[in-house]
Amino acid sequence: MLYVVATPIGNLGDMSPRAVETLKSVDAIAAEDTRVTRKLLTYFGIQAPLISCHEHNEHSRSQELVQRMLAGQHIALVTDAGTPAISDPGAKLVRAAIEAGIEVVAVPGPSAFAAALSVSGCENKEFTFFGFLPRNQKELKEKLAAMAGHVQTAVVYESPHRVLALLTAVGEMFPGILVSASCELTKKFERTLRGTVEEVQGAIAASPSGEKGEYCLVFDLSQVPTPPVQPTVNASLEAQLLDLQLSGLDARAASQTLMERGESRNKVYRAALRLRQWAGNVPSNSE
Repeated sequence: MLYVVATPIGNLGDMSPRAVETLKSVDAIAAEDTRVTRKLLTYFGIQAPLISCHEHNEHSRSQELVQRMLAGQHIALVTDAGTPAISDPGAKLVRAAIEAGIEVVAVPGPSAFAAALSVSGCENKEFTFFGFLPRNQKELKEKLAAMAGHVQTAVVYESPHRVLALLTAVGEMFPGILVSASCELTKKFERTLRGTVEEVQGAIAASPSGEKGEYCLVFDLSQVPTPPVQPTVNASLEAQLLDLQLSGLDARAASQTLMERGESRNKVYRAALRLRQWAGNVPSNSE
């Protein structure tokens, strides 16, 4: 059996009695960072052996752990903080266990994104959790643009070193939207900033977080309009060329416009040639 066990995101008082009991009962604990988890186990007097299972070895480690569970062992999966397999290692192990017919049981508890969402003040009933957004600016802008009109509430993680850059990109794409930014949740220096994206960005810039903890940001996108759908052009290239010329463009400009829309140069050239041939065969009104 595989137990997916949530652990505290900062305050050890959030460790549930069931989580402690489960970790004491299993044959081994698969941990993202054994050094971090060792401190937790020591605090609660848990003696179960630790096995590293992180993003760099999860695939191979999953096969080993599955074999152990098929042999009758019970394994617990934990991450450094919060719920495993949510923007943290563990999903591959869970999938491997399921495919092997092993029972997977959740031992629920702390989750940073759920905690941040609960104190955000956002009233939307729908939300989408994205984890970390792309670092590449082009990919980030494409990801944000894809949210417009399709996502009510976006919940994302970001490091304290990149949070201002993310808020800048969001502010450029969605100026004035409401944002809640939480960091160090459940810890001594916990704080949540709320306001427009510009206000939150300014507050963080004025008093940057000196902690190492990540930010969890909640973006209210409910008022962002859906981008207009570009109509599909089904008309022939000849018809499009003619329409452009009737609107006032000369033949060269009309052809260039179609190429800028993505049509190939050769197809546009042949369409323009056919249009000229057709025009040459049309009798004039003076005849």
